[in-house]
Amino acid sequence: MLSFIWSLSPVFTLKDLREVLQMTMFALYFAMRFSFKEQVKLIAWTFTIGILLSLFFALVIPSVGIHGADHPGAWKGIYDYKNTFGSMMVLSSLAFFLLPAEKPIYHLYKWTGFGASLVMMVLSTSKSSLIISLFLIFMVWAYRNFQWQGKLSIVYVNIAVLVIGCIATVGLTEWVSIVTGLGKDPTLTGRTIIWDVALTKLQESPLLGFGRGAFWAPGSKYAIATGRAVAVGFIPPHAHNGFIDLALDVGLIGLLLFLINFAITYFRALNKAYAAKNPEDAWPLAFLMFLAMNNMTESYLLRLSNIYWVLYITIALSLSQRSKASNSN
Repeated sequence: MLSFIWSLSPVFTLKDLREVLQMTMFALYFAMRFSFKEQVKLIAWTFTIGILLSLFFALVIPSVGIHGADHPGAWKGIYDYKNTFGSMMVLSSLAFFLLPAEKPIYHLYKWTGFGASLVMMVLSTSKSSLIISLFLIFMVWAYRNFQWQGKLSIVYVNIAVLVIGCIATVGLTEWVSIVTGLGKDPTLTGRTIIWDVALTKLQESPLLGFGRGAFWAPGSKYAIATGRAVAVGFIPPHAHNGFIDLALDVGLIGLLLFLINFAITYFRALNKAYAAKNPEDAWPLAFLMFLAMNNMTESYLLRLSNIYWVLYITIALSLSQRSKASNSN
């Protein structure tokens, strides 16, 4: 919140910080007002509307809902880009998969929404989204069918699975491009070049970074230099990695503080998932795994106004409240 003080572009950063405050305040309300069961239901309803609107625009106004010459035939629905659409459908598939269904009609709604999410994901042509979704659905199924409460070794296994999943997201995304003959370059469509330049520039201000959004701000010499390394005239809007972007915003100190908070929240989510009595109990862990994997090849952590930061803060606060309540008892 204070990064405008040392920002390369204080006015730009101060404007962006308003978004962080708005997202965090809404997350605080969402966590305080609704239980996990209610949260999952509301999220599923939100994505139901998103799927229906995306279907409408893709079929009725394809110039809005489907990419043109840049990604011919790829659906983007009501979102700005196919990968954003795919990422949203991963969240949608998880929400529907973990949606409580007390009545037969709810079962129909649950599995229809789940199936529609997968179909939309395929239509988006976002390979990383499909890989993440299938991986997470399998892991959630495992958590719900095997109760390993009290076995410390499983915690280590889970952490290993998360790390492997993050690495696999990067590797398999490019591997799918190769085996499907899409002819992409071996640098994850320029991502590794962007990462290399961004991390090199980070050494100029490693502890505090450059201020929220300042590295990629309009006219930034750093954004121009990074883009030039990829292609003439290209200026990337972000690092295509949420953790690198966070380091560019608030430095290694800010990144470390986030990782500490993420680890605490992750272990609380693990405890809740392994003691799960209801499907929604696995939602926090599923989302945190999604957040980590999704930010390996895209910047969906704290960039612009987004649902990811809102849900992360919501889950962190909800788990913290329940942890304090259980300790007091």
